[in-house]
Amino acid sequence: MKFNVEKCKVLHYGRNSIGCQYNMYGQPLAEAAAEKDLGVVFSNDLKVVQQCREAYGKANQILGLVRRTIAFKNPAVLISLYKSLVRPHLENCSVIWSPHYTKYKVLLERVQHRFTRMFPELKDLPYEQRLAKLKLWSLEERRKRADLIEIFKMIKGFSAVSWFHFFTRVIENSITIGVTTGS
Repeated sequence: MKFNVEKCKVLHYGRNSIGCQYNMYGQPLAEAAAEKDLGVVFSNDLKVVQQCREAYGKANQILGLVRRTIAFKNPAVLISLYKSLVRPHLENCSVIWSPHYTKYKVLLERVQHRFTRMFPELKDLPYEQRLAKLKLWSLEERRKRADLIEIFKMIKGFSAVSWFHFFTRVIENSITIGVTTGS
């Protein structure tokens, strides 16, 4: 298979990377600070800032489209549209890029906040109560669930990635405490 040199880029990871120049077919490869692969933005500093912003922007854009185009705001229809059109942008491959910093978690959650305020009867309720009324989980809870499912797949052998690359199994010996009699 022949690669297209114009589409190939080099990412140098880490602060101590010497930043070598790479060539393909006699042409130098362009360097990039970030690159998208399978819908996930990978940056050279391994931070998820750009991925969170892109996910937020796309999800917010689609939520606005739903808000403008759906005249009859039936809750069942809106929830179905949200789950199928908006939320996938906030959760796509979240096991890989799940945000660590609170400001990015809040940024993503803001889209769901906006969605739950689309219902006039729920508008004045706190966010947690709106989620409960709509039978939705917070995005943070959903990311944690996705992480746990991925760990389960690793442990049970359903994933190509083995769990021992990430975890150390500790087997503790049970100590029985009993009364000893003097002899």
